Amino acid sequence: MKEIKKENISQEVFDLYDYYVHSKIERREFMNKLSVYAVGGITVGALMSFLMPKYALAEQVKPDDKRIKTEYIEYNSPKGGGKIRGLLAKPAGNNKKLPGVIVVHENRGLNPYIEDVTRRLAVDGFIAFGPDALTPLGGYPGNDDDGRALQSKRNRDEMLEDFIAAYEFLKTNNECSGNVGVVGFCFGGWISNMMAVRIPDLKAAVPFYGGQPTAEETAKIKAPLLLQYGELDTRVNEGIQAYEAALNENKVEYKIHIYPGVNHGFHNDTTPRYDEAAAKLAWQRTIDFFKEKLK
Repeated sequence: MKEIKKENISQEVFDLYDYYVHSKIERREFMNKLSVYAVGGITVGALMSFLMPKYALAEQVKPDDKRIKTEYIEYNSPKGGGKIRGLLAKPAGNNKKLPGVIVVHENRGLNPYIEDVTRRLAVDGFIAFGPDALTPLGGYPGNDDDGRALQSKRNRDEMLEDFIAAYEFLKTNNECSGNVGVVGFCFGGWISNMMAVRIPDLKAAVPFYGGQPTAEETAKIKAPLLLQYGELDTRVNEGIQAYEAALNENKVEYKIHIYPGVNHGFHNDTTPRYDEAAAKLAWQRTIDFFKEKLK
């Protein structure tokens, strides 16, 4: 089988994948359109395999890392019914109150990439909590296709309430200082923006390529924002101009970074959309921002 290299893949393939994983096109249509690019000894199956996440290959902080302590805990779901399960991660041997960060997953549940991001925050000195909005439906099912199908069955506004409840839960944790921020990716980027709208005492929000609030909603934001986008992510980026205008009109503190030449999902190191340089820079900016705003 011919080896597939990222630099040889047309941007249209990444755009098709983006539309597929965000339910803009069905799987059959995605496969049919992908077949146009299956040339030169590359099959549709090989292209699909290339595009899919490979979680085992990109674990930056292992679950048994001695620098941190992790556990799965539950809190009450105001809308989903029952409990929401999530991963709590904190520095090992800590004996003082720490700033907290809620980590919000993409549109497929608490997958291994988001769990890894939660552990990374603990390494950097935060108490981090990554809830799984799929808990009422059995939790992340072990693969992203089924995860997306499950998440599509939940109302996104009800999931927003679950993440707001997670904020309240973490804020009152015995080991948390009460200063809590949020970082989210894709769907989680929209949730991060909306938590800034809904929570007056949220200390900081870092949406990665997230959908934007309306102008009316933006007027309610009190938290400082660090907005992170990929230049090639034209679908999400359509809302940037209006969002900036509303932020400026309402004198909301924010910084925006649009990383050149990278796609939606550029921070996710388990897929070929990952861009190492942009991801590392964006993450360092995220950590620095949280250290400044949550101190």
